Amino acid sequence: MKNLASTALLLAATCLPCAALAAEGGATEADATSMVGKGVAFIKANGKDKGFAEITSKTGQFRHQDLYLVVYGLDGTVHAHGANEKMVGKNLIGLKDIDGKAFVQERVEMGKAKPSFWQDYKFTNPENKKVEPKRMYCERLDDSVVCGGIYK
Repeated sequence: MKNLASTALLLAATCLPCAALAAEGGATEADATSMVGKGVAFIKANGKDKGFAEITSKTGQFRHQDLYLVVYGLDGTVHAHGANEKMVGKNLIGLKDIDGKAFVQERVEMGKAKPSFWQDYKFTNPENKKVEPKRMYCERLDDSVVCGGIYK
């Protein structure tokens, strides 16, 4: 019985941050997959130039709470970035997170190998400026990957 109570306490402590994030209105995995799908469809329907501009626009339709889209070419070049338009046109293939993970390189490699995937790394949350664990959902579109992530 003591082990059961300890397990329940541990489970509750583990779930509290999730509940707090949901209460704060953070985006969910379902939000990310849905937005990426809509972004891919928008680019297909309107072309890359208009699609990338809409994704990068601060007033565009591809921003929701702490969720935004980014588009990387399979060489690591940013084609669109919903949180920081200054990144557009930059090749970030060598960018690493605080743990030394080359997450852009990994993303590009995964994009070449799979039509869609989830990726975990650490990144600065633009809402609170803190480095947090991030889970990114991506779909390959021609020679690029369209991605949207959530902060855990």
